[in-house]
Amino acid sequence: MKRFQLNGRPVSADVEDDMPLLWVLRDELGLMGTKFGCGVAACGACTVHLDGQAVRSCVMPMVAVDGHAVHTIERDDDPVLARLRNAWITHQVPQCGYCQSGMLMAASALLRQIPNPTDADIDGAMTNICRCGTYQRVRAAIHAAAGARRPREAA
Repeated sequence: MKRFQLNGRPVSADVEDDMPLLWVLRDELGLMGTKFGCGVAACGACTVHLDGQAVRSCVMPMVAVDGHAVHTIERDDDPVLARLRNAWITHQVPQCGYCQSGMLMAASALLRQIPNPTDADIDGAMTNICRCGTYQRVRAAIHAAAGARRPREAA
């Protein structure tokens, strides 16, 4: 039995040690916001927070999650995530939307570590892949959520 905090609430899952966190979130706990992309931690669609750090849940074994705190895109009490969601809409970041939950989770971890990141900070932290190529909009939205004054990117 694996016990951990999920979005601020205690949960447990009777799963194997090597089962990836992603499948526990989706298949065992019914949280569909975290997406499966590549399965090898390359794309970032599955990004969640483990003890405040952005991690790729598709390769995170449950043995490493036991006793820790996990936050997903479904978290509803996070002011940083709320600012980012608003900035994502304002800057028209989502296109197909598939990568967005992972992008938002990576961006919120970044803003917790570096409240007013530079372009280089953003580029270094945002390793998530977006098929639609909205990287400039992602950068502008992160700056906006951080409170920086950046010009809005033209559509």
